[in-house]
Amino acid sequence: MSGWAGHVSALNSTLQLLSATDGSGKEITCDRAFARWKEASVEIRRKKLTIYLVGNGASASMASHMAADLDKNAHIKTQVFTDFSLLTAVANDLGYEQVFAEPLRRRMIKEDMLVAISSSGMSPNVLLAARDARELGGFVVTLSAMKPGNKLRSLGRINFYLPAETYGMAETCHAAILHFWMDQLQI
Repeated sequence: MSGWAGHVSALNSTLQLLSATDGSGKEITCDRAFARWKEASVEIRRKKLTIYLVGNGASASMASHMAADLDKNAHIKTQVFTDFSLLTAVANDLGYEQVFAEPLRRRMIKEDMLVAISSSGMSPNVLLAARDARELGGFVVTLSAMKPGNKLRSLGRINFYLPAETYGMAETCHAAILHFWMDQLQI
């Protein structure tokens, strides 16, 4: 099948192959993973904690989009590190790998959440942020694609993985996952 119908079919097939693991790498059902993610997010709202979202390129755009939706529609405090001055200062002075981890170290408190988005699951700056968030006692959720052995897939309390082979497919599927989560949190 080709054309639009073929694309929609491939998108549907990829989304149906979504898998989830817990912090120990054990497979859990997607419904259970989404339920845990929702529970943790509702608790963050109740305690007036923060959800941080990070990603590069289109994933950064999704992070920013979800931060706005969570703030406006779910009444959850959010933060993304997309301020151009902060981003370039940290990248220039400390290296691009530090652009998320450095401000996260100063702001994240125990029980805050980090949503780490990376199509490849191999972005050094996203990986470092996820590792640091874990060390700070944060609840880490990861979204990755491409290769099943990517490093990000093992860093969260909840890890979503899609066997998408292109950035477009990975990004489209990640947007669907993020919107499904957000839609469950609206007030």
